[in-house]
Amino acid sequence: MPSDFKAIRKLYDDNKFVELLHHPNGIFWLKLRSISRSEQIKGFCQRIQLETEGIQSRQLFEHVYNQRPDNQDVENFIRELFQQERAERKQNEDYIISQLYQMKVFDWGGLYQNSLEQTIVDNYIKKIQNWDLLNSAIENEIHISMKGYVQCSWYNHWSSILVEDIFKDHPAVLPAMGLVKKVDFFIHNFPFDLKVTYFPDGYIKALRKAEGLRPEFTLLKAFCRQQGIWFDNDKLDGILFSELLAKVTEHPSQAAQDFISDFKATRMRLLQQTVENPQALKVWLYENQGVRRFDASNRFFLVLVDADDFDESWKLKRNKDLLVNSVHSHLDEMSPDTMENLRLEFQWENENYETYADILFVVANQN
Repeated sequence: MPSDFKAIRKLYDDNKFVELLHHPNGIFWLKLRSISRSEQIKGFCQRIQLETEGIQSRQLFEHVYNQRPDNQDVENFIRELFQQERAERKQNEDYIISQLYQMKVFDWGGLYQNSLEQTIVDNYIKKIQNWDLLNSAIENEIHISMKGYVQCSWYNHWSSILVEDIFKDHPAVLPAMGLVKKVDFFIHNFPFDLKVTYFPDGYIKALRKAEGLRPEFTLLKAFCRQQGIWFDNDKLDGILFSELLAKVTEHPSQAAQDFISDFKATRMRLLQQTVENPQALKVWLYENQGVRRFDASNRFFLVLVDADDFDESWKLKRNKDLLVNSVHSHLDEMSPDTMENLRLEFQWENENYETYADILFVVANQN
């Protein structure tokens, strides 16, 4: 019987994850790939007493696949590898969480993830002609911005490991050990790429527009002008929005307090609508993937929301107790029979897409 290894690898390389998922050996191929590093796969071969003499390291993955080892043997080996790695991280986990709580402000400093180089090129290299002015900008602007960028990247890195381990600790989850793009773990044999996000400003804007409501930013500026609350309109939109929201929230007038009460009530109403019917948000999250190339791989969206202050939702990534309770309760309710309910179809740029996507909202400070 001819091997289908290369056919599956082509689906994988071409990002055709739905076709790969539907291939009878696609999931098994992904599991085996996650332990395809030379040291790992050699260890697996020793475990199942599979002869590898004369097989080059780069050919081991295909060789082992073609021998069709037992799926349960593969899963048991993956779980053992994960438990070994997890034991080391557990010893240091309380320390890492403590360090994450040292982060007081989450501010990229204008140098956003995935566009760092482009931001510097566009705003400094191509705009500034004077040598002294360039060096002044490096000292007074880029240095400060880089500090914020590195701090935010550091926070995202270590908090993401924490969140991912929370998923992988659950018995229904099989970890992916590495070398598998777009797959962090398997839930009831379905591969998922974990995406931790917040309730998106762009989606709130779309919901408000659908209801005939003005954008939040426009509303804030109009109220401040009406109440004589001064602001500098030349600031970046994100910075100015946060400033205006803080100013109105802290303003002692009854008008300001009524405005903020209505403002937050509308946000919570839109959030609750989305929690009850999340399909549209799933599609929106696929369509708004930033500068990275679009793909429709299976995704698990973890949406973190601080109901009291949406801008502070980033802090929930380090709240282990809250996350463990929410994530594990959600995973407890999932079963092989419910996975087909996660099937999602949508159209983007005149192309039809099919994928599987789950979403979990973790909402804190909800009164």
